Amino acid sequence: MASRGTMGTFGGVFTPSILTILGLILFLRLALVVGQVGLGQALIIIVLANLISIFTSISLAAVATNLKVKGGGVYYIISRTLGLPFGGAIGLVLFLAQAISVGFYCVGFAESASGLLNMESGFGPQAIAAAAVLLTTGLAWIGADWATRIQYVVMVLIFAALASFALGAAGHWSSAQLWSNLGPSDGWGQFWVAFAIFFPAVTGFTQGVNMSGDLANPGKSIPRGTAYAVGLSFVIYILAAILCAAALPRGVLLNDSGAMKLASQWAPLIDFGIVAATLSSALASLLGAPRILQSLAKDRVFSVLQPFARGSGASGNPRLGVLLTGVIALAIVAIGNLNLIAAIVSMFFIVTYALLNYATYFEARGRSPSFRPNLPWYDPRISLAGAMGSIAVILAIDVTSGLAAVGVVFGIFQYLKRNSSAHRWADGQRSYHLQIVRENLMAAEARAEHPRDWRPQLLAFSADKESRGRLLQLANWIEGHSGLTTVVQILEGKSRHTRRLQEEAEDSMREEIRAAGTRAFPLVIASRDADQTVQTAIQAVGIGPTRINSLLVNWPSRKTSQENFPLRGKFAYNLHFAYSMGYNVLIFDSSEAKWAAAQGIPPEKRTIDVWWRDNQTGRLMLVLAYLLRRGEFWQSATIRVIAVAGESAGPKRQAQINAILAEVRIPAVVQIVPPTEDKIDQIVAVSSNASIVLEALAFRDRWFSDWLRNDLSELLPRLPMTLLVMAAEEFDLSADPDNGVESERAAAQDAVDDATRRHDAAVEALEDARKDLEKRMAGAADGTVGTEMLERLTQSITELEARLSAEAANLAAAFEIAELVGVTLKKPDESSAKP
Repeated sequence: MASRGTMGTFGGVFTPSILTILGLILFLRLALVVGQVGLGQALIIIVLANLISIFTSISLAAVATNLKVKGGGVYYIISRTLGLPFGGAIGLVLFLAQAISVGFYCVGFAESASGLLNMESGFGPQAIAAAAVLLTTGLAWIGADWATRIQYVVMVLIFAALASFALGAAGHWSSAQLWSNLGPSDGWGQFWVAFAIFFPAVTGFTQGVNMSGDLANPGKSIPRGTAYAVGLSFVIYILAAILCAAALPRGVLLNDSGAMKLASQWAPLIDFGIVAATLSSALASLLGAPRILQSLAKDRVFSVLQPFARGSGASGNPRLGVLLTGVIALAIVAIGNLNLIAAIVSMFFIVTYALLNYATYFEARGRSPSFRPNLPWYDPRISLAGAMGSIAVILAIDVTSGLAAVGVVFGIFQYLKRNSSAHRWADGQRSYHLQIVRENLMAAEARAEHPRDWRPQLLAFSADKESRGRLLQLANWIEGHSGLTTVVQILEGKSRHTRRLQEEAEDSMREEIRAAGTRAFPLVIASRDADQTVQTAIQAVGIGPTRINSLLVNWPSRKTSQENFPLRGKFAYNLHFAYSMGYNVLIFDSSEAKWAAAQGIPPEKRTIDVWWRDNQTGRLMLVLAYLLRRGEFWQSATIRVIAVAGESAGPKRQAQINAILAEVRIPAVVQIVPPTEDKIDQIVAVSSNASIVLEALAFRDRWFSDWLRNDLSELLPRLPMTLLVMAAEEFDLSADPDNGVESERAAAQDAVDDATRRHDAAVEALEDARKDLEKRMAGAADGTVGTEMLERLTQSITELEARLSAEAANLAAAFEIAELVGVTLKKPDESSAKP
């Protein structure tokens, strides 16, 4: 059992986070940013950069209050949400980024220390940097508790430096100076340059998250400690920027990296603050990086990392990881020129934030009932905004470095996706996929079915383990990467252990499906009446648009007692029932010898023989042959459409079939064979060398024959593997998208709209005519309007009333047709239709 951490919110999360955020950028670059773009733009930069931190910290809080976050911090969160490949890629690059950061911070410490000691350039700064690496490595080796105690001293120095600056700047406050530094020195052209300079200041807020394995209560400490660190640092940066603008002239801000010292109450405290900030940032990274590595090793993401899983002491301090981090930091110190690496490392952090936000959005988007963060006000759009903001930052700062960082992460992701073992834990992907399935099913159900939407939804029955594998492979072929298969086994009888037997049978089928490299959904049904269960399953399996449309079974072998339809008569009865209910029937005949023979044919010599019938079954066979060729096994095969016709009718018949093939866009070769008395011999002679034969099926005397009424028990043993097909659906292989239920509904709606407009126009015209008549009649009393005029108006009203009656009838008819095709409309006001 993993040891429980002992650190709290303040020491475990807030302290390492705030000390990493309040680093070199605050003391050496903030004044430059204010001088370059002015206080107004500097405040915008601080707000925009911190928005990424705020959004990401909210995402962190949402996940941390929903998961029991263990060791590994951000790596643990991403891996348990997006899965092992994403988590492993981010975990590895985050470890490397933090290990390299140790070297950067120690170089910054050395530069500040050498300045205080008036040390000339040479190997002196590098020696100090190396000594700093060794010092921080030693502290991390002792353990997080001791290192955190050192950080408390560092925190005192940093806040003392900030207090010294605040007091000094307040004493030099000038409103005129503030106003003159409000605008940019050179327009908006330097905004993104200044943003790139400042942004690394906000990349340290996840340092505390990486200590998750050392926390007593990660779910409580991570969100609180991160929020406090981000909130306090945001206020400090805002106030520091305002004080810089009010206390220092533009020239000093632009040209003196030690500008804050000039405004400080006691300048040496700023130097101590810089030294303390760099050293604390290095120590925070040295505490976080080995713990990410340890978590990667424990999860066996990379086998080469296994030795780093070990921990020392009650807290499981990853000392071997500490040593590796120290070695990497020393190598960075030795390199010297690190500009390109620095840019890529910064991008690693930003990519991590983008994925952390996306992981939280991904988890929330799955809408799983298990996603219950202790943040009632949380909205997934916050995490999505954080992810998009991180991507925008990458594009704004440095596209080249960003692409390099993304390329590294993507490369590791692809490696893990191809080489990692089976799933090691439950992540959020299944919930997300289930949610997408739900939404897509509901969207598909809202649209009317159209022949263009047809795809094979198969229900395969098989209790014979020996032949089930071949049946599943056929189902996989004829799905054509577009359908779904559910394979059913019925457990018949009474047993006290029915549930256990059902689970065992389903697990066994699932293993068979996996071993065969096929895809299907296993379903084991316990029943006391197999025949009744078969009929119920045929009608019930599937949901909404994914309900089955075709039944697939093996041709009954001599081992009839092992089949789901144990008796010959029941086999035929159940299939006939499925056909009568509108389900296509597919029966597959393939012994081991036939299967092996088909496998032995070279890919380019394989043929799919379709014995043509110009009806729905023939069209279904064409579709199945086409779907077969979508798979790798059949993609080089030739489809032969074989039709029987006399010598005189042969050319015409071939032309007709070629025209059908051209219309439905299925490449095939047409072969016309003459009619003979012995039809079985003819079929065998033509198709005995085929790889698979598709033959139309028919019912005959409560049993089956082919469409030529041949006895299948005599025909099938002489053919290669054969698929018998009987279509119960209408198949329109060249369906026009402008036809169908939705087109009919649209036309009916248009007709109602047109009839409504004409009806309303007739009502309006009639009302206008009546008003005109009333007006004229008032004038008739004094003789200004003649009788002839009134008669014409009366006649016009009579004609308009007749027109209105006709339009009302047309509107009623349009409504009736619309209702017949399923359009829901509000009934017109019948009173308006009356003359």
